[in-house]
Amino acid sequence: MFKRLLNVIKSWLGFGIDKLENPELLLQQAQEEMKAAAARNRERAVQAITQKNNLQQMVDDLQKTVDNLQAKAELSLKRGDRDLALQLLKEKQNYDQSLQSTRAQLEAAIETAEQVKLAIKREEEKIREKTAQALALKAQWKNSQIQIEMNKALEGIQGIDVDQTFARAEAKIKNSTSEMQARNELAKGRVENRVRDLELGQNDVNAERELAELEMKMGMGPTSKVETTRTTTVENADVMSELEKLEAKIGGSNNSQ
Repeated sequence: MFKRLLNVIKSWLGFGIDKLENPELLLQQAQEEMKAAAARNRERAVQAITQKNNLQQMVDDLQKTVDNLQAKAELSLKRGDRDLALQLLKEKQNYDQSLQSTRAQLEAAIETAEQVKLAIKREEEKIREKTAQALALKAQWKNSQIQIEMNKALEGIQGIDVDQTFARAEAKIKNSTSEMQARNELAKGRVENRVRDLELGQNDVNAERELAELEMKMGMGPTSKVETTRTTTVENADVMSELEKLEAKIGGSNNSQ
């Protein structure tokens, strides 16, 4: 009751109703209330059982007194003291009435104690059940909170669109490659490159000529060398003629197209 009153006061003072209505806190409060109620019930059970035990002790004491008076009355009669026996029997009747009344109270106390024990047992079973249920609900609550936070995090993630950037980069690379190939193709047909190739060919001819002169000077068969050179020159002339015919044929085909 005090905790509930304190919660109400906190809500009035603006401590946050949402926090007070937190399911985990509500479950904890319910468990504490169940434990407190169980403790009170156990105390009542202890008192009921104590009362039953006290009545049992009273019944035992009264029974002993009644039995003792009965024995004394019998002994008085054996000794011939009838008046004393009568007095003892009267006293015995008074105790006997108290014994019967106390026995009735004891039977009621025993029944009440058994009922209390059964109620306590059921209450303990209920507490165990509710405790397990509370643990399951707390776990479910925590899982739901984790899922909510994960969903919030997922909703906060912005999509990363890099397809256009990759496409532009790929287009630039392809264009650069095509440009490089075009420059290489153009470089092959430049005049200076062709002149350089021509100069390299002339250098080869001059070197052949100098080699032939050196062989003639050293007497190493200039005649055969001259013949070889002539043969090579004739073969080159034939090749050049064949090349010109092929170029004329290709040129004519291109013009007709």
